[in-house]
Amino acid sequence: MTALTTPARTTARSSPAVTPPSGPRRSATRRRWFVAAVFALPALLLLGVLVVYPMLFSVGRSFFDATGTRFVGGDNYTEMFRDPATLKAIRNSTIWVVVAPTLLTGLGLILAVLTEKVRWATAFKLLLFLPMAVSFLAAGIIFRLAYEEDPDRGVLNAVAVGVHDTFQDSSSYPTARARDGQGLAKASDGSFRTTGEARPGRTVTLGLVGVQPDELPAGAAPARRGASAAAAPDELRGVVYLDFTPGGGGEQGKVDAKERGLPEVAVEAVSDDGKVAARATTGADGSFRFADLAAGSYELRLPAENFAPPYEGISWLGPALVTPAVIGAYLWIWTGFAMVLIGAGLSALPRETLEAARMDGANEWQIFRRITVPLLAPVLTVVFVTLVINVMKVFDLVYIIAPGPVQEEATVLATQMWLVSFGGGQDQGLGSALGVLLLVLVVPAMLFNVRRFRRSQS
Repeated sequence: MTALTTPARTTARSSPAVTPPSGPRRSATRRRWFVAAVFALPALLLLGVLVVYPMLFSVGRSFFDATGTRFVGGDNYTEMFRDPATLKAIRNSTIWVVVAPTLLTGLGLILAVLTEKVRWATAFKLLLFLPMAVSFLAAGIIFRLAYEEDPDRGVLNAVAVGVHDTFQDSSSYPTARARDGQGLAKASDGSFRTTGEARPGRTVTLGLVGVQPDELPAGAAPARRGASAAAAPDELRGVVYLDFTPGGGGEQGKVDAKERGLPEVAVEAVSDDGKVAARATTGADGSFRFADLAAGSYELRLPAENFAPPYEGISWLGPALVTPAVIGAYLWIWTGFAMVLIGAGLSALPRETLEAARMDGANEWQIFRRITVPLLAPVLTVVFVTLVINVMKVFDLVYIIAPGPVQEEATVLATQMWLVSFGGGQDQGLGSALGVLLLVLVVPAMLFNVRRFRRSQS
């Protein structure tokens, strides 16, 4: 039997041939890559010289001592967290990161929503954005002057003093003092008290010095008139006067013709048991009168409120308030930035959603809280993280606004890094370690922002 074998029919699939680019096309591609490299090379060189090389050099330098000759390993990083000044800088930087971006994002959101309902919204946004055109150096000088404690120079304390003096009278005689051996002595609480006894039926003269004649109240009258008044048997009279005769002359401890009384001075009659039996206020000629006093001896007292120093305002740049004061300057600069970015996101919101909510009966607060804020969450996050990155690197404002004696109270990581490296510490190993710490803190926020941008573009 003959086996008939049918040869298997093989069908070969022909794959499309890949033709390499022809000569002209290949040369055009190479030319495009060459042009791109030429244009990117300057930027890459600058990036390498100004960013990559300093970063790598700082990382390496942080493992050496102050002279840069001896390898110390991680000693600088250990010392960094043992140094009280560095710990204070970390604390202040934490306050900055928590407070400044939160306030700026909140202010920017509120202003962006409100400016939508303002007729001159563009002009208002321009005014708020103008501080961004001011350098941090100029802004620091402006606020350093604004925070001056002297009310004649610092505008904020001028306002504070004006408001304080409107609601509370200040003393007219802060520099007054008593002459030694003239019947008045200063007590530990700042008041003046008579050294002798005063009884009803007498007239007492209480002379003070230390007040310039041109600083007397406009209505101050001659004191002789009050000193010559006779007292009834049940009353005690007296006069508080400036024991100084303009032009010289006169007798100490006695009221002369040219000497003037001190008006609006509070006087108290204190009985033997230490209780205030009567209280009076001097008139234009400095005279006072206690009527219907019980028989006995009294001590006359001029309370310390008569001689309290004038209110000088708030110590904005003192140890307690210097960090909030610098943060206030930062808010003035960056509020417009946050408002403009959030306003751009607000203008892109779907208006039909907002109108549908109004038609369903929602009020403006409900729309803001339940619709506007959730829809703006991506924009608010980007603004917040951007401000966090910026806040971590703040240097100019802290260095310029904070005075030298309180510089350590206001220092942040950036200023501490400079002070340790160049501002007197001369320890660039420890300063480089601080720089690496700052880089480690900033990089995660930067990566988060980059991921948000990529996600919004996809």
